[in-house]
Formats: sequence, structure tokens, C-alpha cells
Amino acid sequence: MTGHHDTMSDFVHIELLPLGKVLRVKRGTPLQDVLFAHGVEFPCGGRGRCKGCKIKVLAGTLPITEEEKRRLTNGELAEGWRLACRGRAESDLKIELAQWEATILTDDTVFAFTPGEGLGIAVDLGTTTIVAQLVDLRTGHVLAVRAALNAQAKHGADIMSRVEFAVTGQGQPTLQNLVCKQIGALTKELLTAAWGVSGDVKSVVLVGNTVMHHLFCGISLEPLSHYPFEPVSSGLQVFDAAGLGWSLPGNPAVRFLPCLGSFVGSDILAGLLATRLHESERLAALIDLGTNGEIVVGNRERMLCASTAAGPAFEGARISMGMRAATGAISEVRVRDGGLLCHVLGNGAPRGICGSGLVDAVAAGLELGWISSKGRLANGDSLALAGPVSLNQWDVRELQLAKGAIAAGLRILLEQWGATKDDLAQVFLAGAFGNYINQSSARRIGLLDLAAETVRPAGNTALLGAKLALFSLVGHDGAYPEILAKVKHVSLNEDARFQETFVEEMVFPENRA
Repeated sequence: MTGHHDTMSDFVHIELLPLGKVLRVKRGTPLQDVLFAHGVEFPCGGRGRCKGCKIKVLAGTLPITEEEKRRLTNGELAEGWRLACRGRAESDLKIELAQWEATILTDDTVFAFTPGEGLGIAVDLGTTTIVAQLVDLRTGHVLAVRAALNAQAKHGADIMSRVEFAVTGQGQPTLQNLVCKQIGALTKELLTAAWGVSGDVKSVVLVGNTVMHHLFCGISLEPLSHYPFEPVSSGLQVFDAAGLGWSLPGNPAVRFLPCLGSFVGSDILAGLLATRLHESERLAALIDLGTNGEIVVGNRERMLCASTAAGPAFEGARISMGMRAATGAISEVRVRDGGLLCHVLGNGAPRGICGSGLVDAVAAGLELGWISSKGRLANGDSLALAGPVSLNQWDVRELQLAKGAIAAGLRILLEQWGATKDDLAQVFLAGAFGNYINQSSARRIGLLDLAAETVRPAGNTALLGAKLALFSLVGHDGAYPEILAKVKHVSLNEDARFQETFVEEMVFPENRA
């Protein structure tokens, strides 16, 4: 790869297409560590059990592993396809992130995905990140992808600080303008990135949590800033691209899917579409472990949904040395020879800890007796992890609050349903954190106290649901009334037992040894 040769042989370059980015990383760095930040999902947690992290090597070499021989066909291997979770950057590489040939779209058992005409754009508007994909509506293939950190984040990292900013002064128009411009720019980049593709964009579908929905659509956030936190309007919102200041060929309708109630947004509606929970005969649950910790419990008869104020602990925020899952973050902690072994993303020096590392670290601390079941640190002030990174007593409390809120929310919804966790046939974990968390650590701290075989990381269900909606929404304004009619929103703080259950669930399970 000319022009990018590094005289320091300790480093290699990875060129990413279609992103057009070049990364300089330490030789030997696992690809999983660097590609996650660029939108590659690892549905099985990087264990080589699925094909969700497929990449195509266009230049340079990645040796073929046993798992790849099992998962990929000889034809695929010959064409340069590899599993990102199996490879290490030993030499300069040029790779195509094939993630975006969303194979799930060819599964037309439900969507009997009727090929459409032209192009569609699906957008997952997250509090932290925005991901947009350009889809060929004839084939279902993803032609380009763009991801960016949400520009609103400079006005508050988590949902409630964003709401606070919005309801003071001219906060809301500022946030609305920022995100509208940013998504408009991303849609333009998508069309530029898809070389040689022409045609009209027929439809744009956005999904996001209730606050993102309101901020994009210009609906007042004031009612969400105080009790009882009920939005004025959370239904389907339709715009035309030109009216938003976006220049897209064909001036398509831009639809923001409806929310399910209070803080349960259209990202969760999209999650139902992606997991098909609303068609399940048996009882199932969808849990999004983000800032708000949304939960849906139900089947094709009826569904209950709720949001828990899990707080941003899982995303590393409000943790003394917390950070996003990026280079320098401790992402895994294991017990080894009576001590702790930490894995740092990007193989560099540890700078902080991300959500998955936090859950692991506390699980390991419980295992070693360094943290009590009440969450007290045995030596009083801190738990040293690696390099300068440590956890303090407040960090453990933050995790207790977050995991207590999720576990209590799930328990209350199951009680209101008239079921127990043993009745759950399947539990889908949505979002990046749900895909990265170590399930045995999550069980050890009592976050997911569920039978291992029922829990399934489901990838970015919000984006997949938005993509599926491009096909079922084309040509009419169907807003999934049949799903909305089956969903009932439960306000947890109005359940007499929630507070008591929350306090119970804050305690860590006793050491099982």
C-alpha cells in the first residue's frame, strides 16, 4: 500500500473500504479491537461461531483459520472473505467491511421482502452514535455505511443532560438543528460512497429513543423533563427531504418511526421487527442495555414494555476512569492465578475502562472476595486493574444502580405478565453493549440471572429494524398499528413493588463457590 508505509516496523496500516479510512495500529493487534469502533458488529461476541463480522481482504494477507474453514465456503475463502474476529494485523491490509451485506434481509419468511425500486436509507439515531446505511431496495444489499458520534453529545453525554439542555433557553432548536444537519451530511456521504450507483432515494427511515425522536422532529421535550414523563406525541412523523434541507435525488419521504411510550422509543419498535418477538408463540424478552435500559416482555398475544433509569454506567460514563469502547479501554477482565488479567482494546497502554470491562472487573472482584455482596470494596478505597486504571467505591455503586434497575425492571414486567424468568424461551440483547458483555460476568453480578442457553446477543436491532421498515413502509404510511396495539407501556415508578425490588436487586449474588 504505497504512501502509507511506516518506517517503524512495529506498526501496520489498515485501509477500510467503503469508509475510506486508514488506521495505523500496532503489528499483531486483533482486528476485532479496531474494527468495532468502525461499525463492525460481532454478534457472537467474537468467538468465531457466526459470520456476522465478515470482511473481505482486498490487499495484504490474513491466514485462514479452522473456524473460517468451518463457517465460510471454499468460494468465499478464495474471494478473500475472512472473519474479523479471527484475524490479527500482521501486515498492511486493505479490507472491505462487508458487514453491510446484511444477509438477514434475504430471510423473507416474515417480510416476504417484496423487492422495491430505487434506494432506501436507514438511520439509527443513537444518543452516542448515529449509523446510516444506503440500501438497494431491489436486492436488499447495503451499498454504503456511515457512522459518526452524535454531534449533540457536546451538550451532554446522557439522555437526561440532553433533556436539561433542551428545555433551557434555545437549547432544543440548537440540538434539532445539529442533528438534522449531521444526518443530512451523512446521507450525502452515503450517496458519494456508493460508486457508480444512481437512482432515486425512495424512502428514508429513522429510529431512535424518545428523546432523539423529539429532538429530530421538533416536538417539545418539556413533558419528558418532569413526572410523569409522558410525551405529548410520539407517533409516526413524516417529512420531505427538501423540507429538512437535504438534497436527495427523488426528494423522498423521511419517516421517524413511532415510539412505544414514555422513554421507550422507536429503536425498541425496530428491535421488535428485527427479532420478530411480536410473532413469537413462546414468551420472550428484548433488553437494550443502554443509558435507559429498555425492556420488552411478551409474545404474539401481548407485550409489556418499560424503561429503567439504568444510567450511563454501561457506557462507561460517570465511572471515574470510564470511557467508550475505544483504543486504550480495558474491555475484559479475568481472574488468573489469584489476580486480575486485563485485556486492553488496541493492545496499547490502558487509559480507562468501558462498560464490558466494568462488568467483568466487578464479577472478578466478587469471585476473589475483594468486593462484598453488598458492593463494598474489601480494602476500602479502590480496586487496582492495570496501569493507572482502578475502580473506586462510587464506581461499584454506579454499576449496582444500573444492574439493579435492569434486573428489577425485568422482574416487575414478568410479575405483571404473570410469569417468571424460567418461562422465558429467549432473551435478546440489543445494542453494542449487549453484544460485548461477557454473559457469565453479567450472571455473576446478577444483571442477567437467566439460563445461559436462552440469552442471545442480537446485534444492532435498531438499525436492522429500520432497514426492514424500508421494505414494509414503501408506498404507504403504515406505522405498524398491529404491533402498537399489542404493546402496553408500564411505568415502573408507579408499581408499588418496584422500589423494594430495586433495592433487593442492587445486592450482588453471594459467591457461589
